[in-house]
Amino acid sequence: MKHLSLFSLLVTFLLVSCAPRPASEPVTLNIFAAASLSESFDEIGKLFESSYPGVTVAFNFANSQQLAQQIIEGAPVDVFASANARQMDEVIEAGWIEEGSQQIFATNSLVVVLPQDNPAVLDELGDLTRPGLKLVFAAQEVPVGQYSLDFLDKASANPAFGLTYRDDVLKNVVSYEDNVKAVLTKVVLGEADAGIVYASDISGANTASVIRLEIPEALNVIAAYPIAPVIESKSPDLAQAFIELVTSPEGQAILEKYHFTPAVR
Repeated sequence: MKHLSLFSLLVTFLLVSCAPRPASEPVTLNIFAAASLSESFDEIGKLFESSYPGVTVAFNFANSQQLAQQIIEGAPVDVFASANARQMDEVIEAGWIEEGSQQIFATNSLVVVLPQDNPAVLDELGDLTRPGLKLVFAAQEVPVGQYSLDFLDKASANPAFGLTYRDDVLKNVVSYEDNVKAVLTKVVLGEADAGIVYASDISGANTASVIRLEIPEALNVIAAYPIAPVIESKSPDLAQAFIELVTSPEGQAILEKYHFTPAVR
């Protein structure tokens, strides 16, 4: 009987040790990212989830200024990807991101978009000063809004446009939107004669919905996108893994597919 008891104990031990282990608790990775990253990061997020079973990537897409404020106010977040350095610096200065942990992962440029039927018959950048136009810009506190103003400043300093170009264009702005996607939507719906968005916004279905009016390189503004883990992340290893995917050749190829310029080669 003693031998039988030992044998039974051994069998029980083997059965328990070989039994499937319960799955680890599901994890949600919170990514705060500039609105212009929505399509590309959605694809990168799906790729990340396929490599990390049990992990759900939850995105909060908005203008970078709003996201920075939410982080500073204590919103739960693991990774911040901004459309400019200014908002990233604000979060660093507030103590939520470690100085030096941020890195540039992509760049972007501006383009003027027109509704597909181009009701105002706009052919060149100089036409944006025509009285009576309905233009839509992003608000100045939004990165693309400030970049748009920077473009107007450059154009006004160019003899081909003249000193009053900036003011004449701004007279035609009928609304300032909270993010770049709202600008694009108003143009697509025909609620504006033109707007300024990122080149990356003209992808997929949007390609056939608008006409592009290119801004020459000399007048354009290059937007640099930094990304960094948040100090209070509950999943720091996963946060770093997500950033590594974004900066990997695979992640950079996805960004390039959506008309960003990769920053990591």
